[in-house]
Amino acid sequence: MSNKTGTPKDTHYAKLRRAYRDDKAGAPAFRPRQPVPPGENASDGLVRLYGLHTVRAALDNPRRKIRKMLVTRNAAERLDIADLAALPFKAELVEPREIDRITGSDAVHQGVLVEAEPLKPKRLDALGDTRLVLVLDQVTDPHNVGAILRSAVAFGAGALITTARHSPQESGVLAKSASGALEHIDQIEVKNLADALGQLHDAGFQTIGLDSDGPAELEKSFSGDRIALVLGAEGKGLRQKTRETVTTLARLDMPGAIRSLNVSNAAAVSLYAARKFLKE
Repeated sequence: MSNKTGTPKDTHYAKLRRAYRDDKAGAPAFRPRQPVPPGENASDGLVRLYGLHTVRAALDNPRRKIRKMLVTRNAAERLDIADLAALPFKAELVEPREIDRITGSDAVHQGVLVEAEPLKPKRLDALGDTRLVLVLDQVTDPHNVGAILRSAVAFGAGALITTARHSPQESGVLAKSASGALEHIDQIEVKNLADALGQLHDAGFQTIGLDSDGPAELEKSFSGDRIALVLGAEGKGLRQKTRETVTTLARLDMPGAIRSLNVSNAAAVSLYAARKFLKE
């Protein structure tokens, strides 16, 4: 007797026969897990922060006022929290699904969530002696702003300046994208961006607006010892008033077929270039 390899058609029918037998035997059918939508927002003006890096940074920030924590046993161990009762706020040991019901199952909470008071933005006159800042001209996507915050902290920027309107509020999404950076950089809100740029000029900053059609290459446009990088919204870019107010309009020189970057990527590249110039 010869052993013949079954054809794809034979294999298909074999699978159907096994499925029929399993069904007759009462084998449970596979049912994909249903997604859980986010619950209601936190009350009393609080924000919900989640994720190991985000919460660890919040715990270590003396300016952050935490009111409540939900944490799994595994996450508590990873955060080196031996005794929940010793924390200066209410903390509960929970199962992951309890956090899912608050954040939604799409949020990568890693088993920990805190409710906290939002950080208070600072005024422009509290900028201090930092030599490098980032200015956002109506960048509204919290994922992008979070990623920009992360790059700003990584490259030693002293502050992130945004407008009071048309900027995302502090949230779990923004904080998770920032991966803890939210707690490590001053955030300054201004009402009028053109006026704020004028104040930066008076403080000795060169303000450089990033524009894919800018007349100068970014690396060749730096001057002075204080730099403010100004980035515009996705798609729209810098507003006309902003373009008219900055010291310089500059572009990232990109020889490839794509001539522009996502705003968070552009921020990272320009921060690297500015930091290199300031060190030299």
